[in-house]
Amino acid sequence: MFIQTEATPNPATLKFLPGETVAQDGPFEFTSPELAAGKSPLAESLFRVADVSGVFFGYDFVTVTKNEGTEWQHLKPAILGVIMEHYMSGQPVMAATQADIPEGEEFVEEGSEEIVATIKELLETRVRPAVAQDGGDITFQGYKQGRVFLRMRGACAGCPSSTATLQHGIQNLLKHFIPEVQTVEAVQ
Repeated sequence: MFIQTEATPNPATLKFLPGETVAQDGPFEFTSPELAAGKSPLAESLFRVADVSGVFFGYDFVTVTKNEGTEWQHLKPAILGVIMEHYMSGQPVMAATQADIPEGEEFVEEGSEEIVATIKELLETRVRPAVAQDGGDITFQGYKQGRVFLRMRGACAGCPSSTATLQHGIQNLLKHFIPEVQTVEAVQ
């Protein structure tokens, strides 16, 4: 098995491409070993590697985030070994479904359903495919008084360029198509 790796805009996150489907029903994000426990055998194994602080599964990739102060040259071989061993074992990547992994509740201002539908469509068709190429994901969290709230995951979470992506990319796109949108903000 050959696993490709790609840098992401976030220097703390590396993208691994095993050449197989990773999360057909995803994406899935785990920010701690506790969140991965019982839900993903692969994520549990990756968190056993010292200094791994986050795991994200896209359709055909895994992004791993490391703790600050650790060099990729020390971490990358261990991560590659874990991914390879997992796929060779035949175990599933996920033992849970999307419904088993809670995310923050969406909140929507009353009477803005049409605006929210357009926001979600633009995110799905124009934004998410682009950020998936960088090893991340951005999902809708809420809309209130002209403010759009988005959750950044995978390589996007904590990325130094995420503010620019939100302000200059996503905000400008949404404002262009939806005049009611005033700002776009990230939520944790």
